[in-house]
Amino acid sequence: MAEIGFYHLTRSTLEQALPRLLARTLAAGQRALVLTPTEAERDALNDALWQQPEWLPHGTSADGDADLQPIWLSTEPEALNGARFLFLTHDAATERLSEFDRVFDLFDGNSESSLHAARQRWKAARDSGHAVTYWQQTERGWQQKA
Repeated sequence: MAEIGFYHLTRSTLEQALPRLLARTLAAGQRALVLTPTEAERDALNDALWQQPEWLPHGTSADGDADLQPIWLSTEPEALNGARFLFLTHDAATERLSEFDRVFDLFDGNSESSLHAARQRWKAARDSGHAVTYWQQTERGWQQKA
């Protein structure tokens, strides 16, 4: 079973929060798979990562050579880069959660449809026996609420 953290974005955008979490993932010696539901969303996150002041080594499923990339952005839930950490973005979902050690489900707290979808994913993950936690952004960073 995976450890799944639900990250409620209330103070920043996904493009602002994701690079910080990915940098911490790399600092822990881990690889990451960032899952998006569409290629357009994948490409937008790719562009956002290239805009970061601190370089985050990454590639996309459009680039190839997944095994060389510590961070892999894809529309498919396969960890072709050997990632043990999965980042779900833009309400992406997969039934392959057990293939990962940690899952970060980042969702937009300003979107009612995103909140509803996150609640459904939380319930499904909990009912499947995964360890779930809920994190909300505060003025001083992430605070665990559940």
